[in-house]
Amino acid sequence: MASTITLKRRISSIRSTRQITKAMELVSASKLRRAQEQATQSRDYRQAAYGLLSRLNQIQEVERQPLFRRRNVKNRLYVVITSNSGLAGAYNSNVLRLLSHHIQDDRTQSVKSHVITIGNKAAQFSRRIAGLELVAVYPAFGDHPTANDIRPILNTLIGRYKDESIDEILVLYTVFRSSISQQTISLPLLPAKLEETDAANKFVVMNFEPDVETVINQVATSLIEVQIWQALLESLASEHSMRTLAMKSATDNANELIDDYTLEYNTARQGAITQELAEITGGAEAMK
Repeated sequence: MASTITLKRRISSIRSTRQITKAMELVSASKLRRAQEQATQSRDYRQAAYGLLSRLNQIQEVERQPLFRRRNVKNRLYVVITSNSGLAGAYNSNVLRLLSHHIQDDRTQSVKSHVITIGNKAAQFSRRIAGLELVAVYPAFGDHPTANDIRPILNTLIGRYKDESIDEILVLYTVFRSSISQQTISLPLLPAKLEETDAANKFVVMNFEPDVETVINQVATSLIEVQIWQALLESLASEHSMRTLAMKSATDNANELIDDYTLEYNTARQGAITQELAEITGGAEAMK
């Protein structure tokens, strides 16, 4: 059994840790509501924009445009969204695990992998992988991302796809389903693929006014920007949700440890008192 001094130090240390985890839980819970509202409000618009982007990829008139030209995949670029810090449960590890699976598949198919990271955790992970080209590193954009934040990423993606240095672009992020459910997905950004809801409309005929080039130049960039923007909002809501749950679990564990150590401390102190009384009684008897 540990000494009472050691037990008191452990209880004090756990109480300090509990204060930190409780504070982080409250902060994440307060940020979660706003992040959840932002993610859910724009979700329908993102889906409609992606459906339009997918259908544009199926039209013959558009295939001649650099942004929608299909080719054999020899270079694949991943946009990976994580957080700057940990203590968010499996939020970061789920995304990085999905990236690892994609990189293994690329090596099997003799495809060169490239990555743009958003968040320090993804950057730290990507630097340790041999053969993976780290194109750019961006820190997490905080709780209030703006269009100016994602503009450099958007320009890099479009430029590399147009000059054919990249043949396919995937966005890896976490979709916020509910406070207790999040899903890590890989979204084909360029070329976009038809979702199940759009499969029935695959052969819809479209007319372009005034011409295809004008429509593509004005519309396509905005449609791609919407996908990146929504991915950031979904990831932000998922991060706060998973951090809230992780910190709540840590706080509950700290409470249990404090109770266990307090019981052990009281038992040890009572044992010490009993031993002292026995020694006093024994000494008194010896003096008689």
